[in-house]
Parts: sequence; C-alpha cells; structure tokens
Amino acid sequence: MKSLTNEQRTTLLESIRDVEDFPKKGIIFKDITTLLNNSSAYKLLMDHLKAKYEEYDLDFVAGIESRGFIFGATLANMLGVGFVPIRKKGKLPYTTIAEKYSLEYGVDEIEVHIDAFRGKEGSRVLLIDDLIATGGTAEAAVKLINQTNAKCVEACFLINLSFLEGVKKVESITNTYSVLDI
Repeated sequence: MKSLTNEQRTTLLESIRDVEDFPKKGIIFKDITTLLNNSSAYKLLMDHLKAKYEEYDLDFVAGIESRGFIFGATLANMLGVGFVPIRKKGKLPYTTIAEKYSLEYGVDEIEVHIDAFRGKEGSRVLLIDDLIATGGTAEAAVKLINQTNAKCVEACFLINLSFLEGVKKVESITNTYSVLDI
C-alpha cells in the first residue's frame, strides 16, 4: 500500500480531532491522540509508511520531539532500523550538537547526540513528525542530521498545513512527503 486511496485518506482525516482555540484563540489544533487510540487507523497509517519506506534502504528513522517519537520509533521497529530522537535543548544526556530555529516570537533550539547515527558516514535517515506548519523545526532537524555526516533522505509528516507553506522551506534541503495535506 505505497499509495493511499481517497477512502483511506478520509479514514485517517476523520480519526484526527480538531480542537478549536488551542493553544490559543483562533488556532484549530490537529489532535492526533484520537488517531493513536484508533487501532485500525493507526495500523493503516503505519502499514502505509512501512510500504512506502521499506525500499529506501534506510539506516535510521529520526523523530522530532515529541509526537515524532511515536511514529518514528514504531516505523523504525517495523523497518528493522535504529531510532534517533531529536529533542529540545537540554533533554539529551550525552554530548550534543544543536540547531536554532525561529519561532513567531523568538528562537528555540533542538539537539541530537553527536554519535546518534553511530558515526557511520553517510547513514541514510528518514525524518518524521506528526505535523509541519511553518517548517522551522523540521528545517533545523534536517540540518542537524546532515551535520552529523548522515544524510536526511526525506522528511515525512502525517499532516501538512499547506496554507502555512512550511514544506517549501524543508523541500529546499531534502525530499518531503506528507500523508495528509490540509
């Protein structure tokens, strides 16, 4: 199931709850917890991702904190490759490298262990997260992966908020794939 049918896309979309005015007024938050607790929708998604990526000859899947951990660790296990967490600054216990990115009001930073990809030059890495909005976090994560001498071969998102055009930022540095474009 490398491609989803319109019916399968609808199943996934309908399993995601919209929460109005969260985290602030005017925002419609895409709540994936309702997809996670729907075993058939979650299985559909993960089977699709496994079929799509099993021929990519990946060495690792990297997930962005925190929802990217859920999809990334599951997918890495299904593909028989390692999982690497990309975390907010100060959360990893060993030597890290960091990348800053812009927020609406200010700057934030994410980190990865310096030996996250076991020092294997050219490791093929898939980056995954639940959602891409403005693209700053994902762009920083791709840059981090590439700084370790690994290669981010694609960035995958369950949901692309296409009206915010964050994918364009990431497409300039790696391939991208979005399961659902909203």
